[in-house]
Amino acid sequence: MDYDRFITIVDRATGVLREAAERATRATLQTLADRISKEEALDLVEELPPELAPAMFTDGPAEGFDVDEFIRRVAEREGADMATAKCHAAMVFSTLARAISTEAYDDLMSQLPSDYRPLLPKATYHEPPSHQALLDWVSAQAKLDPDGAQRALDAVLETLAERIAPGEVDDLIARLPVELHPALKRGKAGNPGRARHTPLDEFLALVARREGATPEQAFAHASAVMATLRDALEEEFFDVSVQLPPEYGVLWMRR
Repeated sequence: MDYDRFITIVDRATGVLREAAERATRATLQTLADRISKEEALDLVEELPPELAPAMFTDGPAEGFDVDEFIRRVAEREGADMATAKCHAAMVFSTLARAISTEAYDDLMSQLPSDYRPLLPKATYHEPPSHQALLDWVSAQAKLDPDGAQRALDAVLETLAERIAPGEVDDLIARLPVELHPALKRGKAGNPGRARHTPLDEFLALVARREGATPEQAFAHASAVMATLRDALEEEFFDVSVQLPPEYGVLWMRR
């Protein structure tokens, strides 16, 4: 995960401006560096974006303070009240869990006592939805037959994979059924290696061209597919959505 994506996730989740999200991130990571061992901090630096490395610098031993002191230090560094600091720290921990390997995260958690649980993301696993379930959901929402629903899924997923970061495409491949992987892989092959800033109308024009639909149909079909992904993927869809500008939200907002 690169720096921009890390901060964007914190930004969108907390509802603060980017500068405030950066302050919250630095304050939380600096306080975490106070709390954990120097060796563990160095291990995290190797997995985090380089822009966050200074926040993790520590040359002293681990301090054994409790969660209340953790939140107090975050609040002081961030210039926020305790309730706000707790909320922001929890979101930074949640983002951190997505940014580093499972092994690194487990090592980190082993150094934090049970009273830190309110700050830590709950480990959840949801069985990937079946191909048939996704087809049924798109068919029902867009009033398409199964073939039409498949064309819509393929067109939207290929276009989306061209638009978002390649690492996020890999995450979608891991979470979606194998029948949808070819479209994602085609899109990834046309990806420049980073998230593209594609306007919504251009995104929909590409979807329309790929499925042989009108712009109005492409909007309805893309809305059905994105709403289906939102409900099926939950947190993984959030990771996708933060890479898209706010105008895309019209595709998956609840009506």
